[in-house]
Amino acid sequence: MKKITIQSDLCDGCLDCEQACCGLYGTSRITIREVEGSYYPIICQQCENAPCVIICPTDAMSSNGINQEKCIACGLCMMVCPFGAVKVENREAQKCDRCESRGESPACIKACSKRAIALIDTDELKSMKQDQFLSKMAGIKNKPKKNNFINILTSSTRSNRSYKDKKNSN
Repeated sequence: MKKITIQSDLCDGCLDCEQACCGLYGTSRITIREVEGSYYPIICQQCENAPCVIICPTDAMSSNGINQEKCIACGLCMMVCPFGAVKVENREAQKCDRCESRGESPACIKACSKRAIALIDTDELKSMKQDQFLSKMAGIKNKPKKNNFINILTSSTRSNRSYKDKKNSN
């Protein structure tokens, strides 16, 4: 699954992403909020077992978007969204669908001059993070190849070795 992410250290709060989204849909489906000098997105996370989908009385909601013909703008989806990403404006519920309904790459990403917004594939990211973790755990990148000899040091052997090392350095 692909998700929109924002690197808050690159975002300067220009709101070009919000304006581009608003230009396409009449209301912005992304909101950039400032918290202590950093900028963060409020955007639909396309949740698995999404509360907005579960509570929708007309089945207008899906994790990827809203069927406006079925939507009655009751606002239940807005009330249960844990991210505050669903809006009800002009008698319609709105949430980000990553511009999939338009068949284009997301407008917010195109509009961002700082390239702070990206569309990432979560499966690829997970695989990359697992590879990094396994490399770190196995010491593939940092440790020289070991021989098959196992060193077992007891606390007394270790202290004797450190004592000898200190004595030889003097």
